[in-house]
Amino acid sequence: MTEIRYWNGEGCIGKLISDVVVRSEIGTYYALDLGGTNFRVLRVQLGGRRSSILSQDVERRPIPRHLMTSTSEDLFDFIASTLKQFVEKEESGSEPSSVRARELGLTFSFPVKQLSIRSGILIKWTKGFAIEDMVGEEVVGLLEAALIRRGLYMRVAVLVNDTAGTLALGHYDDADTVAAVIIGTGTNACYLERADAIIKCQGLLTTSGCMVVNMEWGNFWSSHLPRTSYDIDLDLESPNPNDQGFEKLISGMYLGDIVRRVILRMSQDSDIFGPVSSRLSIPFILQTPLLAAMHEDDSPELKEVDKILKETLEISEVSLKVRKLVVRICDVVTRRAARLAAAGIVGILKKIGRDGSGGITGGRSRSDVKMRRTVVAIEGGLYTSYTMFREYLHEALNEILGEDVAQHVILKVTEDGSGIGGALLAAAYSSGGVDNVQLL
Repeated sequence: MTEIRYWNGEGCIGKLISDVVVRSEIGTYYALDLGGTNFRVLRVQLGGRRSSILSQDVERRPIPRHLMTSTSEDLFDFIASTLKQFVEKEESGSEPSSVRARELGLTFSFPVKQLSIRSGILIKWTKGFAIEDMVGEEVVGLLEAALIRRGLYMRVAVLVNDTAGTLALGHYDDADTVAAVIIGTGTNACYLERADAIIKCQGLLTTSGCMVVNMEWGNFWSSHLPRTSYDIDLDLESPNPNDQGFEKLISGMYLGDIVRRVILRMSQDSDIFGPVSSRLSIPFILQTPLLAAMHEDDSPELKEVDKILKETLEISEVSLKVRKLVVRICDVVTRRAARLAAAGIVGILKKIGRDGSGGITGGRSRSDVKMRRTVVAIEGGLYTSYTMFREYLHEALNEILGEDVAQHVILKVTEDGSGIGGALLAAAYSSGGVDNVQLL
């Protein structure tokens, strides 16, 4: 396999994504994708040829909100039970292998200090999770203990985050894929970087000369970010204040609540919404799918806006003019988020010389650079399901890059990419594969 190493901000992990790994693997592999308010269990059958996924099965399950702040044992017992039901259902009528354990790729999309290909310590929670007894603990061991308690014979072959999984599938399908971006409940990105461009990892040799950089860009912060009083209040009242600043401006978990806060302030300062509804004071009562539904309401009387205001926020009898104002609020919040996400993508392209400039250290003028086809694998419901968000992001990319460059940049949706990519990596690092790493 052609080796591409992995840099996760804590250490350089050897042989995690391999060009991108799967070329000849045959068999059935599983993945568990945990990264937000929902999780997915997947089963992928590989046919032994590059880009030969014979079949795939996916099951999505919401995580009960109380488990997001409970104990690690409660959370993983729930997940292990769901995984066992999925495996038993999918394997009913077929004869399970008695030669080796089923191989599982764990896509775990929270900040982790990676210790090896299949182990890592949780640094902190994001996206509304706050399970205190798990911080500082090794993630794979907790999951495998839960699997044993549930009587499920399954080995975790690899631990990655959602961006690495998405990049794995993206590169598996299209060799021009250079980065992966998740824009859903939370947000993150990773990209392929020259190994000699990573100072801390200089001296580590790779056959490909590349490493995967996990950016954890949700935690990016700059005084230049357009933060308002609504953002400041949301941050202070969140489970993780002064943390994940970029994520709180652009991800699906928070956009609806920003809109709620704007409407609450307007209700307090004027009477355009009538008496102040007590439901406006409930955090996250207005979720982002409802924001999208109001924003994209194209009925003449904005009936969907009226319905959501009544049923969710208990705001009744507002005029069409006020309903149009609500749509405008949704538009401003969404457009800002999409443009910030686009700026992040352009930042990656600039760093690796795919923005027409030759790279930050390239030293060449824009006119000297011949653009190559550049693919960014992208996943997440905010991008895939919210049309206006997606259109604003594309608009910003064209504006920042210029049309001549932007035409060479392709944002390619990888459906269930983080999970399927985890299964592909599990295949590459299944029993008998490499489990040695080199840390700096």
